Amino acid sequence: MPNSVIIIVGLVVLATLALALLMAKMFRKAGPNEAIIVYGFRGPRVIKGGGAVIFPVVENSRQLSLELMSFDVAPQQDLYTKQGVAVTVEAVAQIKVRSDKESILTAAEQFLTKSPDQREGLIRLVMEGHLRGIIGQLTVEQIVKEPEMVAERMRSTCMDDMSKMGLEVISFTIREVRDKNEYITNMGRPDVARIRRDAEIAAAEAERDTAIRRAIALREAAVAKASADQDRVIAETASLAKQAEAQRDLDIQKAQFTEQSRRQEAQADKAYELQTNVMQQKVIAEQVRVQQVEKQEQVKVQEAEILRHEKELIATILKGSEIERQRIENIAQADKTRIMMEAEGRAAATKLQGEAEANIIFQKGEAEAKAMNVKAEAYQGWTQAAVVDKLITNMADVVRAMAEPLSKVDKITIVSTGNDGATGANKITGEMTKIAAQVPALFEALSGMNIHDLMSNVKAMKPRDDGNSPQA
Repeated sequence: MPNSVIIIVGLVVLATLALALLMAKMFRKAGPNEAIIVYGFRGPRVIKGGGAVIFPVVENSRQLSLELMSFDVAPQQDLYTKQGVAVTVEAVAQIKVRSDKESILTAAEQFLTKSPDQREGLIRLVMEGHLRGIIGQLTVEQIVKEPEMVAERMRSTCMDDMSKMGLEVISFTIREVRDKNEYITNMGRPDVARIRRDAEIAAAEAERDTAIRRAIALREAAVAKASADQDRVIAETASLAKQAEAQRDLDIQKAQFTEQSRRQEAQADKAYELQTNVMQQKVIAEQVRVQQVEKQEQVKVQEAEILRHEKELIATILKGSEIERQRIENIAQADKTRIMMEAEGRAAATKLQGEAEANIIFQKGEAEAKAMNVKAEAYQGWTQAAVVDKLITNMADVVRAMAEPLSKVDKITIVSTGNDGATGANKITGEMTKIAAQVPALFEALSGMNIHDLMSNVKAMKPRDDGNSPQA
């Protein structure tokens, strides 16, 4: 390869590198927290979050920070409120350049050549002036108790001036409010005194309520103790009465059990005799059935014997017609004998069955007669009191049976003129009362006793002396 070509290629490479270095030096980039202000022959331009080529000699560029600026707003002189009270206010403000291109160009026009301290000094002077005007329109109470309202007024008041400088107020916070005359300190004393007074009154009322409730609790405890003692005495008395009633009921039940066991023993003896008779009747019936079976088996044996003789005659003795005649006669005779024996067997069986049924009926009648005798003996042992108790006990069933037809009535229609003084549903209750009034007459007819005299005798009865009644 000729040397001239190598030289040319080398020069081209060097020129390309030089051009790339020049283009890299001319290209400027803006971060997300800054803006590049380009000015020159093409006029002012704003590069935000991007990049641009800056031609040397004919164009130039400057950086403008878009970050948040935070500084204290604390006037050195006292601020006078609406009431004429001198206060010192310290606040914190956060301000930044607006993000639109017009505001960035306006802020660049105002602050591009100034240092951060100079820029914050200018903004602080504006903020302090507006704060002085706002404090003069408010009272100390409003400033102390409503700091958010002061901050909101501050943001709305500074908005126009900040917009003229391309800025915006992000936040404004009152950090401290104080005064030399202790106005703020004394401002809370009435509330403190009122709160202390309310607390003392509440404590006194609580002590009073506690004493009242303690007295009420002591009274209720005394009443509860007295009531408990009274309930204990009543319970002990009721327990003794229950024990006496239980002992009485136990004695009555013992007597009833003794009487019942005796009756059951008598009934068991009678039932044993009846059961014995029934078993004897079953044995007799079984014997009759066995005899019937024996008769039937005897008839079958006789029939088999006749057949055997017939076969012997046919096989050995009778011949020809003699054998035929003899066979016919024997068959006829056998049939006659069988019929007679069957008739005799049926007659005997019928006779035995009739005798067994008659014996069963006789035994059943005899058992029922004996049961009636036992019941009659038991009734004879009843006293007049038992008969009266039985009748009185069944009087409720008699009244229920007499009133039962009324329970089957689905609907009752009452027609009354009101002449007899009993109208409406009262007529029905009157009729039921008349039905119930007939029961004592029925009792007297059945028992032969006057129920009025009987109740008089019951009232005149003296209690049985069991040794526990008090002595006169």
